[in-house]
Amino acid sequence: MPFEEPFQHPEGIEKLLAHIAALSERTGPMRLMEVCGTHTMAIAKAGLKSLLPKTVRLLSGPGCPVCVTPSGDLDAVFALSERPHVLLASYGDLLRVPGSKRGTSLLRQRALGAKVAVVYSPMDALALAQKTPQCEVVFLGVGFETTAPGTAACILEAAEKKVPNFSVLCLLKRTEPALRALIASPDFAVDGFLCPGHVAAILGAEAFRFLPEEYGLPAVVSGFTPGDLVYSISLLVEQCAEKRPALSNTYTRVVRDAGNPAAKAMMDAVLTPCTSTWRGLGEIAGGGFAIREAYAAYDAAKKFGFSPAPAADPPGCRCSHVIRGAAAPEDCPLFGKACTPADPVGPCMVSSEGACAAAWRYRAG
Repeated sequence: MPFEEPFQHPEGIEKLLAHIAALSERTGPMRLMEVCGTHTMAIAKAGLKSLLPKTVRLLSGPGCPVCVTPSGDLDAVFALSERPHVLLASYGDLLRVPGSKRGTSLLRQRALGAKVAVVYSPMDALALAQKTPQCEVVFLGVGFETTAPGTAACILEAAEKKVPNFSVLCLLKRTEPALRALIASPDFAVDGFLCPGHVAAILGAEAFRFLPEEYGLPAVVSGFTPGDLVYSISLLVEQCAEKRPALSNTYTRVVRDAGNPAAKAMMDAVLTPCTSTWRGLGEIAGGGFAIREAYAAYDAAKKFGFSPAPAADPPGCRCSHVIRGAAAPEDCPLFGKACTPADPVGPCMVSSEGACAAAWRYRAG
């Protein structure tokens, strides 16, 4: 279904909100979940929760890649940073994320002498490796299918140029297995999904058809403007009201049914599904990506023997519950007290896509 021009204007959004309110009078309470951190921030910034009927509740799911990276992985990353001649290259979001012990972070590691650089893309990390041959440059590959093609392209480039001192620590996650694990969790209580537009741009809208067909859950692939989101929410509410679960794509200006064939081919050439541990969801078969054996020379996990041990979240932190939609950020006893953006306890308060960061930044009053 195309994005309609009227929904880009306030009067169009007002009509949609009235439509949602009318439908909600006969549906009863609805819990709708977005599984994209950019959606989480966009919803909070626009104040959409305050505009919806009280019976329509928006929940944030496992849509922030930094947030779903478990504490044990981060502890192992900190240990890797202490190795001589290792230079870690990372997106900025990851630098402030604590591990299992409060106060630990890559920023702290850098202050203690570790070599840690902020980059804006994997290719920046590869260029850094070429400029600093005396260091083993390790790119921390965090993300979902959105960033996986760029990471794969970088590995192909490194192999073509035969850069010996570059590797990728592949912490990439796969969306579909995580959603299946979420639905199977004992505290799952969601009536419909706002599906991530960025992931769908790579995989295609059809990648989310399993939600209505296998689980009977309404699903709408959405863009990121307030108009996109209200329109998509209205379709979810309609599906719930009519008890007619389906897959809709309101982001057709970017997302095709089959996705991006070139990006998917690049991922398939370099990466393969593997078992992966998610914060809040545990170990998920097929929940992550690993680097294929053909490119093992650029796999930091094999190069340095990366084997994270299980680790608990810091005491009191409820990020694992927030990631599943089982708790709102404000339900955490640490939110806004012991845990703030200036002194975070958990990753959901650190990341620019975290639910707690969004709730704090755009909190009422």
